[in-house]
Amino acid sequence: MSAKQARAVPVLMYHHVSTSPGMITVAPDNFAAQMDYLASAGYRTIGSAQLAAFLRGEDLPAKSLVITFDDGYLDNWVHAHPVLKRHGFTALCFLVSGWPGEGGVRPNASNAVSGLPRLLDHHAGEHAIESGSVDDVILRWSEIEAMRDAGTFEFHSHTHTHVRWDQVSTSPHEKRASLQSDLDAARAALRTRLGEVSDHLCWPQGYYDDDYREVAMNAGFRHFYTCHPGTNVGANPLDRNASSDAERTIKRLEVRDRPASWLASRLWVHTRPAISRAYLKIKR
Repeated sequence: MSAKQARAVPVLMYHHVSTSPGMITVAPDNFAAQMDYLASAGYRTIGSAQLAAFLRGEDLPAKSLVITFDDGYLDNWVHAHPVLKRHGFTALCFLVSGWPGEGGVRPNASNAVSGLPRLLDHHAGEHAIESGSVDDVILRWSEIEAMRDAGTFEFHSHTHTHVRWDQVSTSPHEKRASLQSDLDAARAALRTRLGEVSDHLCWPQGYYDDDYREVAMNAGFRHFYTCHPGTNVGANPLDRNASSDAERTIKRLEVRDRPASWLASRLWVHTRPAISRAYLKIKR
């Protein structure tokens, strides 16, 4: 008897896992409980290559999902990495490649002897980045390499600067040229530091328009992660347009600072495409 296949793949969206509460932040205890639930319920995490194959129409086992983190915060190393490692889970981290700095690996929750790094809340972190104290908030390249070597994280592009060029440019031409330069710099940085760069891109603040899509496609990106809620279904394998070069828009579910039961209920909905569509229609 063949194994049950996934009808849809939910993509979970996290930012912070931190003891400093605030917006887009999940407390470490709740994150650990959420991951414990996924493991006990038989969910399996997949990486970018498996997600891309599913979106092209290839089969995946039921209860496959993707975990993503945006921006590359230090707390991803301090609190998320040890939990993912314990369960053998993999997540995708979308790095703002101009932010990580140099220096040694800092302690995390699995190995701290003399205390953990101070973690800023989201608003304080934004201020620190703007004032040049990026190292107080963001992963170092040494930590990125340690996470990748451990298999807990893949790293993909979230642009090089996290600038919304549609908001700061004076003309459509300037917007496109600035975005092109930004994406080129991001690809160069990831290739230099990690030896490779993928075609997966997460839009800063979830914003994109036709110009953004066209420039990103020309830059070599094909998989675009949004902040639109919902689930993801694969293409019909008989569809001749379901090529590896097609554009894929990926919906994500923002995970909140709630108990594991909250996440369980969301996954029950969003692993069932028809129920997911009906649920989102009612919410809208």
